[in-house]
Amino acid sequence: MLANLNDVLRPAKKNKYAVGLFNAVNLELARGIINAAEATRSPVIMGTAEVLLPYGPLEEVSYYLVPMAKKASVPVVIHFDHGLNFDTCVKALELGFTSVMYDCSTDSYEENVRKVKEMAEIAHSYGATIEGELGHVGDNEGSAEGSSHLADPSKFFTDPKQAKDYVEKTGVDALAIAVGNAHGAYKLPPKLDFNRIRTIANTVDVPLVLHGGSGLTDNDFRQAIKEGISKVNIFTDINVAAVEAEFKKFSSMDKGLIDLIPAAVEAVKQESMKKMQLFSSDGKAGGCVRADGTIPAGDIETLTKLVTAEVIKYFKKV
Repeated sequence: MLANLNDVLRPAKKNKYAVGLFNAVNLELARGIINAAEATRSPVIMGTAEVLLPYGPLEEVSYYLVPMAKKASVPVVIHFDHGLNFDTCVKALELGFTSVMYDCSTDSYEENVRKVKEMAEIAHSYGATIEGELGHVGDNEGSAEGSSHLADPSKFFTDPKQAKDYVEKTGVDALAIAVGNAHGAYKLPPKLDFNRIRTIANTVDVPLVLHGGSGLTDNDFRQAIKEGISKVNIFTDINVAAVEAEFKKFSSMDKGLIDLIPAAVEAVKQESMKKMQLFSSDGKAGGCVRADGTIPAGDIETLTKLVTAEVIKYFKKV
């Protein structure tokens, strides 16, 4: 069923687990992610990012992401991550994405607040949610997510007091924070500032997001979630798992693309399942109905289909 960030992250924040965002720039990635979520009964966030659009154009990606989310038996948020341009974020909302991240973290604080506040009002008018970033999460060398290599990342860590002001002024539904994390594969073990995570979590009301999750240790994840992280972004791990599976399958030139696709889907599924279990989101799909009892993101279409199917079964029996 189609959901937004509030539907899946508010329960996560309350119950101390995290929901993974997995980027899906093609159908194989999307199938693996959905299969993992349904196998573990986990809510999931699936989408793409602006820097990944050369590999899967936004409109084309929406053709499979949104319908797959609607058809899924678990809550699925379709999220546009690290939107760098106003028009692209709006286009994502028009295409049916239920969440956007408008990344203005490299702007001045005042400009970040102004731009994200405007986008928050637009996203909410669509019934969608918005994520902002305060501080700045840099990129490891070779990261697919960007190229902002930082010589001293600690200079860009999120300030807890400023985080409270930022959330109140912008109206964001989730906040990405910089606490020693970075996009892409880590060359050296990262040192996350867990005290900072805890302080920010106790200062703001919205769920916190950890970008650059691929490559962190299991203990890093467990501790970060314990201290207040509710959403973790993953791409490198599933991206690499898919290509490694395809390489192993490609043993000779008598293979075709259709010989490789099942291996990629299964590898993404297995890697995604590991993360969902590690984040403790497995088994939590049923806990994502809104407090007022409505279906996440107003997905009445899915509910109607389920009710209709049950009615047909009933009348076949009588």
